[in-house]
Amino acid sequence: MTRHDNKPFLYVVVCAAGVAQDVPELITAAQEGGWEVGVIASPLALRFFDTADVEERTGRPIRSAWRAPGDPRPFPDPDAVVVAPATFNTINKWAAGIADTLALGTLCEAYGLGVPIAVLPCLSEALAAHPAYRASLERLTGMGVRFGDPYAGEAAEDGTRPRFRWQRALDLLPPRP
Repeated sequence: MTRHDNKPFLYVVVCAAGVAQDVPELITAAQEGGWEVGVIASPLALRFFDTADVEERTGRPIRSAWRAPGDPRPFPDPDAVVVAPATFNTINKWAAGIADTLALGTLCEAYGLGVPIAVLPCLSEALAAHPAYRASLERLTGMGVRFGDPYAGEAAEDGTRPRFRWQRALDLLPPRP
């Protein structure tokens, strides 16, 4: 698949978390920043956002499964990857090199290609305290992956929830040449 207008191509990897419903905010911000966007979702994440809206915004199908041999590549190679929201499960499997979904396979491969990767974790404080998660962060950070602060989404005493900072993912990427 070819690029439109020679814009850099951003893979947005979406995991199954409630805030995924707002992934169009990230897509819009990326497009306004000059990126062409393709979305790769974990299979469960497809239930968390409006897939038709995302496909209309990007002009491309959402990828969530491996393509068959001989099928054309639906996306060009990425210039960068954003993982948002990134779940406990995805971060730990990725750090361990487990590629049992297209999303995880893409993340494992992106490292080998030297593609910059920015991650916005979305998990509870209890999961963030788990030693496997801390070890995964260390391993991925050592691989050059850039992390934003984790988002737990827990309501304040007044019942309000903090906003998921989608733009932060783009801010974590290195400047484009």
